[in-house]
Amino acid sequence: MRNAFVKECPFFSVSVVVLAAGRSSRASPNGFHKLLAEFQGVSLIRRSTLIALGCQSHSITVVTGYMRAKIEAEIADLAVGVAHNEHYMSGMASSLHVGVAVAETSQPDGIMIMLADMPDLIVDDLDKLIAEFRRHLGQSVVRAVSQGVPGNPVIFPRYLFGPLKELVGDTGARSLIDLAAPLVAEVEIGNGALIDVDTLEQIVAAGGIFR
Repeated sequence: MRNAFVKECPFFSVSVVVLAAGRSSRASPNGFHKLLAEFQGVSLIRRSTLIALGCQSHSITVVTGYMRAKIEAEIADLAVGVAHNEHYMSGMASSLHVGVAVAETSQPDGIMIMLADMPDLIVDDLDKLIAEFRRHLGQSVVRAVSQGVPGNPVIFPRYLFGPLKELVGDTGARSLIDLAAPLVAEVEIGNGALIDVDTLEQIVAAGGIFR
């Protein structure tokens, strides 16, 4: 594990957990990892990590799993923490456990869960979510939407860190968002909230190339 560089935040700090552990089997029939596809000359995992670094985050933790060495090599020079999920095959919940456990050591007020395979996200999208979290005094779940359709990333306030570490399987954190429904704020960020790449065709359609 590599510790993250922690930035000072004046109020209601948000740490980012970038989930990059999945096997991406639909996009990797020949052993090629989708996060190594290049978008504008930069691998998707590096691009996503740079987006996280560029926003008003408190710290960044990248959770790795499948093809760990190659993924970590892409971000080795960046000021982010890296945590390996040995149980990545069991589903997304195990990566949430690892990422939240590391991120909460820097005592943020919220943790943003960001999927590494969303090529259309930009720094401004993440900053809009953080601004909304601060507007709600760090007490609300804040999620990205596109024309009202729920997407990612999502920020979870501190009181949900424990429940995040209790999730099981591959269901993600949607159940916690549903439970927190009265305290969920939505932020419109456009198509970037919904576009992820799970197949070779989707990678190419989104502008990715393989080298």
